[in-house]
Formats: sequence, C-alpha cells, structure tokens
Amino acid sequence: MDSDYLPFHPNPSKPTYVMPADAVDAHCHVFGPAAEFPFAPERKYTPCDASKQQLFDLRDHLGLSRNVIVQATCHGKNNDAMLDALRAAGDLTRGVAMVGPDITDDELRELDEAGVRGVRFNFLKRLVDATPREVFMEIAERVVKIGWHCVVYFESQDLEDLQPFLTSLPGTIVVDHMGRPNVAKPLDDPHFTRFMNLMSVHANFWVKVSCPERLSVDGPPYNDVVPFARTLVDNFTDRVLWGTDWPHPNMKSHVPDEGHLIDIIPKIANSPEKQQALLVDNPTRLYWG
Repeated sequence: MDSDYLPFHPNPSKPTYVMPADAVDAHCHVFGPAAEFPFAPERKYTPCDASKQQLFDLRDHLGLSRNVIVQATCHGKNNDAMLDALRAAGDLTRGVAMVGPDITDDELRELDEAGVRGVRFNFLKRLVDATPREVFMEIAERVVKIGWHCVVYFESQDLEDLQPFLTSLPGTIVVDHMGRPNVAKPLDDPHFTRFMNLMSVHANFWVKVSCPERLSVDGPPYNDVVPFARTLVDNFTDRVLWGTDWPHPNMKSHVPDEGHLIDIIPKIANSPEKQQALLVDNPTRLYWG
C-alpha cells in the first residue's frame, strides 16, 4: 500500500435510509488480495487489499442486495480478482471489465458468462497511460455485438475535446461520477451545462450520480454535491445509476463513512419513484435485463 493511501472505513455506520428491495450498488471495486491477485505492474497507485467478502459484508450491512463490480486501474487489464468475486456471488453481481484490443472472442465469452456486461475506458491521465481512441473504438464495436455497454471516466474540463469521440461510440455509454463537475461552481457553469446538453441530446448516455466524497469541496455531509446530482436525477430519471465507489481508491482528504453516503440518496432522489428508478429499475434493466 502506498504510504499516503487511506484505507476504507473500518466500521461504517448503519444508514437511516432504508433501501428498496433489490437495490444495486452499481459502482464498487475489489482489490486483491494482492497475495492471490497481484496488482498490475503499470499501476499508478498501490491500494490496500479490499476483498470480495468485505464487499459482500458491506452490501449486507448497508441494506443493499446486489453489486456491479467495476475493474479498477490498479489491476489493469487482468480481471481475475473481479471475476473471482462475480463467480462467488453468482447472480447477485455483474461486472465491468478493462480489456485490450488483443482480447480473443473466447476470452470475451468467458467474461460474459461470468457476468461482465461492460468495458471501462479511462481518460484520467493521472490514473492511466493514454490509449489511442481508435483502440477504444475497436473494442467498443466488438463488445456491443454481445450486448455490452461502455463506461467512460473523464473530468469535466476534458469533455469538450472528448465529446465528438464519445458520441461516436456505439451502444449505451455510462459516464462515471457525474462527469466530475466542479461543485464549487454554480449549476450553470459551462462545463456542467455542456454535460447536461450531452445527456439531453444523446439518449444512449447514462450517468452515475456517485462519489460525493470525491467531488465535494466542503466535505461531509457533501451538501455542495447534492444540487448537481439532484439535477441529473430529476432530468434523466430513467438513465441514472448510483454506487458507493467502495473502497474509495485514492481518497486524499478523508475516509468516507458508507452509511453517510447512503443517507444522501433521498436528498438527490427526492421521491420513492425516483429512488426506485435510481437503485433498482435502471441498474436491473442495464445489467440484469
């Protein structure tokens, strides 16, 4: 583990908000254990171990029912730790993989049979080395044929450059963490306006209203993030997802309490109908449909 790495909360609180039946944590990770699943040599950070059993215990503690496990950059394109978790939990989990252009059809089929339903393209330079966009396009065109979607991670200031490419990708596109808006700015900030316009014009784009702890300037209880997330939920109710981002890789300011993250949900989805869409109907349609 890196010397400045903050491990996840050892004893998260019990949330006061009660999840609807079959609620999904649509963005979480497993790390290692490194002794069994070594981290990638090209990684930009070395986290603590965060095992599948610890993830499943957290799921039960928070009142969630299912998980979508997203491959993290510290494991690179070796999806073994994620696959191990998918196979252990069966139909209670789905996965999002990271793959290279050299992946074979048989390997894609193996991922699909284990429960993978998407690939992730990361555009954050501090986390990954740059990949030529034509490589991402080639992968996207292959995986859409087997019913997968693409998950994209970028920062708001990079959307103007990325948008022509992102809108050329086939199939459903899921944007991680609200496109990382600057929540110190107003809702009509040009970067957030650009993202809202993207979502409005392109009905194949979905968004995760996740990571208030990562986006917040003020810190807990993350009220500065709520207006951005609520705006997305209100405007795109049938295309929003939510996730814990456990075990919160590369958090530098503090260790978030997952119970407190759960209690933000009724602030951003302020009716039972919106909560049902965010937590159950949308992720079920995308990952279990």
